[in-house]
Amino acid sequence: MLLKNKKILLAVTGSIAIYKALELIRLYIKAGAIVKVIMTDSAKKFINPITFEAISQNRVLEKNTESWDKNSDYNHIDIGKWADIFVIAPASANTINKISNGIADNLLTQTVLAYPKIKILSPAANTNMITNPITQNSIKNLKLANFKIVQTQIKELACKDVGDGAMAEPQEIFYETARELLKDQYWSNREVVLSGGGTIEKIDDVRYISNFSSGKMASSLSLALYLKGANVTLVSTRGYENLPNSINVIPVQSSLDMYESLVSTINLAKNKMNKSKKVYLFMVAAISDYLPLNKEEGKLKKELLGNSWDLKLKQNIDILNTLEKSELISIGFKAETDETVAFENAQNMLVNKNLDAVCLNVLNEENTFGSNNNKIELILKDKSFSFSASKIELSSELLNYLKNEFNEY
Repeated sequence: MLLKNKKILLAVTGSIAIYKALELIRLYIKAGAIVKVIMTDSAKKFINPITFEAISQNRVLEKNTESWDKNSDYNHIDIGKWADIFVIAPASANTINKISNGIADNLLTQTVLAYPKIKILSPAANTNMITNPITQNSIKNLKLANFKIVQTQIKELACKDVGDGAMAEPQEIFYETARELLKDQYWSNREVVLSGGGTIEKIDDVRYISNFSSGKMASSLSLALYLKGANVTLVSTRGYENLPNSINVIPVQSSLDMYESLVSTINLAKNKMNKSKKVYLFMVAAISDYLPLNKEEGKLKKELLGNSWDLKLKQNIDILNTLEKSELISIGFKAETDETVAFENAQNMLVNKNLDAVCLNVLNEENTFGSNNNKIELILKDKSFSFSASKIELSSELLNYLKNEFNEY
């Protein structure tokens, strides 16, 4: 229920991509939002308004339903006052160019001119139409005029051409909408680096050592940070497949890959950081404590290995302890299976690795790797807090606590 009671005004234009708007409405409503729809005459040629009314559970605003009755908000002025955010998806090339030039010759463009807050626009057009210098100049102008543009994608279009111009997927537009509605001043434009997943240490070219870490907690935390406005980079081995395109994901495998990527990413984040906002580092990854002494080329043959096989391992470097953490707020994650010593071990980690906080995760039958829920204890130098929820809800709550704890940074 990320968008509970948020009021979203969705406008649809005459584009074959209009069918995606139905899925977008479903995502908004599933997240708890209230959705109202504006349709142009061209849009009604593709889908009957009753379909949008059935999905949104609200009357569609179009020229035949616009009302100036004193008890009605179904007109191009009052519906904008109702909405928390205005989304245009799909936005045809015709509508984009009209809006950019201040033309208000239909209900949609009139509403745009009357709406003063953030507007999200998701273009959809033939490649030649979207790349035409006139359209590109219009998009550039709209970016300067309180519009957020959701990037089109390259694929086979309805006209059978293959190229840029396809509307972004509904999930991507949903994330962009949620980010605008949920931005937090503390996290907004803050550089954040995370590690995630279980590292993969090769034995030979077909076998490896790893662990059961799914990468879900790091991905949920990345998403929560993105929705709060942070500039997020996730260095991870797995579990990042469905994140917003705007999150910078760096796929890695081995602990060495992860270490090298983290070093370069942290340095880049420090160079980009706002002087009043420190960089955050969340070390969520489950990094191998040991790795094979020798990595063999090709595939080891069982006929040569015999009935038993002694695999020699060597201790891995401690990445979290090795990373340069000055000018960072660094949060470590620790998984334990023995509840009797878990808290003490986490406290030792906090001190020995010079961290600002540790998130302790005690694994048991109710709290396992790969689940969608989690239970953690946030341990600070002089206090601790417990959280238990779905991983995305827990992530949001955790970030709120960290904001309160480190608000001077």
